[in-house]
Amino acid sequence: MAALDNLVVTTALPAIRADLGGKLEDLEWTVNAYTLTFAVLLLFGSALGDRFGRRRLFIAGLAIFTGASAAAALSPGIEALIAARAVQGLGAAVMMPLSLTLLTMAVPAARRGMALGIYGAVGGLAVACGPLIGGSLTEHISWQWIFWLNVPIGLALLPLARLRLAESTAPNSRLDVPGTLLISGGLFGIVYGLVNANAHGWTSAPVLTGLIAGSALVGGFIHHGFRNANSMLPMRLFRNRGFFGINFASLLMYLGMFGSIFLLSQFLQGVAGYSPTQAGLRMLPWTGMAVVVAPIAGILSDRIGGRPVVVAGLALQAVGLGWFATILSTDVSYVAQLPALVLSGIGMSLYFAPANNVLMSTVTPADQGKASGANSALREVGGALGVAVLASVFSARGGYETPQAFTDGTVPALWIGAAAVALAAGLALLLPRRPKASPETAPAPAPAGTLDKVPAAG
Repeated sequence: MAALDNLVVTTALPAIRADLGGKLEDLEWTVNAYTLTFAVLLLFGSALGDRFGRRRLFIAGLAIFTGASAAAALSPGIEALIAARAVQGLGAAVMMPLSLTLLTMAVPAARRGMALGIYGAVGGLAVACGPLIGGSLTEHISWQWIFWLNVPIGLALLPLARLRLAESTAPNSRLDVPGTLLISGGLFGIVYGLVNANAHGWTSAPVLTGLIAGSALVGGFIHHGFRNANSMLPMRLFRNRGFFGINFASLLMYLGMFGSIFLLSQFLQGVAGYSPTQAGLRMLPWTGMAVVVAPIAGILSDRIGGRPVVVAGLALQAVGLGWFATILSTDVSYVAQLPALVLSGIGMSLYFAPANNVLMSTVTPADQGKASGANSALREVGGALGVAVLASVFSARGGYETPQAFTDGTVPALWIGAAAVALAAGLALLLPRRPKASPETAPAPAPAGTLDKVPAAG
């Protein structure tokens, strides 16, 4: 639900405007209110779970998200919808990072690769299929159902989470209030600048202020992480080449993937002439491949290690985007696009499957909540950066005036996306071949009958 709501609203915007009114800026905020709140509060949500109990805070986040979804569906005006979307982002920021930590704790190490592969596949599929699901529900029922869809699922999950998930905390965890303020303000400034750059211009005062002030606050957070032993994200974690490699590879992967899907879904509609639902269906060889490939890739990562699977996935994704950039034209057939779609789908699935397992293997059990929150935040920032950067390249080299202009702008943007993912593949080479358990990273065996009391497994 949290991943789906990143992009599910995009294809419903015309219907929302017809029903609730509002200016273009208001419609933009129905997307940005969720993305910004989600990104800037991820680390804080993870820290709250470490301090007060991961299951307890996961349930609270799920309840907030479910209630906000109902409020969004019942919104009488555009302002109320924007407010509900911001509260949705708050719930998702608590729920999303803790879900990965709770899943890691619940699954034995020998089966963790496949389980986290399924987790990654579901998350990746939800992000990629958001426009298809939103367009289909809006076209065949109403835009309110993109939010009502979350309510019965959330209500069913609340008792299951209470009964089936084990509680855990991080030993000796403390809330890092200065660090929380620095990183939240920093990420807000950067993401705000990125998502508003196309509307206001890169050199406009609000965008420059957001980017400069946000970067300064993030710099302050990095300094704080080196100096404070109880920082919510200790910078010592980045001394581990695996932690550094998987996190920045994730940022670049989302940069290339989000930005490319944003443009290609519009290309299928604006140039090829498909409806939103038809365009989403034709993207399924890419977005739907995760259902088949990711669980297999998870098993492979258990047998041969995560690094070769992650590197191969990122390389194939880069080749797929480059293929698109090579063949794209105003009269390109769908059959000609299929190889690029399939390569991109396989590559994305190979990456999603072992990435979470690789991330968790680089930190101690006490740091898993912090690691999960940091990785999720970097992915969200990477997605916002991808849309902003690739859309800026698109605007500089083309536009919406004619199909040829749209194609002229999309091609160089796709090359930028392919280069970003190729760089991510290079960073993934920093990952260890097969992480080995050590006294620092390996959890102690849990005594029988004490599952609810032990910290998350490493």
